[in-house]
Amino acid sequence: MYLLRPAAYNVRRIVPSLRTMAGQAGPLTDLKVDNDGVAILTMQRMPVNSLNLDLLQDLSKSFDEVAKNKARAMILTSASPTVFSAGLDIMEMYKPDLKRAEAFWSTLQEVWLKLFGANFITAAAINGHSPAGGCLLSMSCEYRAMVAGKYSIGLNETALGIIAPPWFMDTVCHTIPMRQAEMALTTGKLFPVDEALKVGLIDEIATDKDDAIAKCKAFIKKFDRIPPLARSITKLSIREGPLKRLQANRKEDVAEFIKYVGNPKIQQGLEMYIQAMKQKPKK
Repeated sequence: MYLLRPAAYNVRRIVPSLRTMAGQAGPLTDLKVDNDGVAILTMQRMPVNSLNLDLLQDLSKSFDEVAKNKARAMILTSASPTVFSAGLDIMEMYKPDLKRAEAFWSTLQEVWLKLFGANFITAAAINGHSPAGGCLLSMSCEYRAMVAGKYSIGLNETALGIIAPPWFMDTVCHTIPMRQAEMALTTGKLFPVDEALKVGLIDEIATDKDDAIAKCKAFIKKFDRIPPLARSITKLSIREGPLKRLQANRKEDVAEFIKYVGNPKIQQGLEMYIQAMKQKPKK
């Protein structure tokens, strides 16, 4: 993550509401396996599944559990009725404890490595907005069905004055054509659902969450007659380059993130934003 334009303006566009930072009692994820051996993993850090260290750790453990129990596939979705995931939690970057900040970014790396490099089949039932880190999670899956509506999806870091890490970019380039990926990344574009389908950022449009899950299961069923080992080896061979690049540069990537959050201008912008949100009347 490289900073280009540190300003309070950028911070205001990263997180729409201070409510995304609030703590939550109860489990942050729910993992269930159906009779067909398909695991449904639901993010439930309400209201918008902002990705903090705790949620990322739960996701990482859940991926391990799916692999350990040898589920044939996993569908990632959200308990929120309008948001898949709003992306990274701003409070992990505001006046951070350095050890926690390192753990936060390292765990995000682990989540991506495990999801992008999963042996089992992966799909995302995207039932709402999916910007930035939310888009990264959905793109890391092999298949995406997104609910119709006034929702958007994309990596919008560039529009915020931030350059996405190389492994974020690799994920986009493995999802949509290179030319489209370049345009999307350089403009920080958030795609409406219909346009996301046209460019290949999602694979199908669903009527609701249940329909999105059903479409993901239909995709998974396509592999019923494909030998699982041949399928997984082929998938991982295609994804080998990006996986190896991050694995070889994890320490440098973490150091770059720590440098970013330690920038005084970034901290000043975060402070201004948080204070503004505290003074905002509740609806």
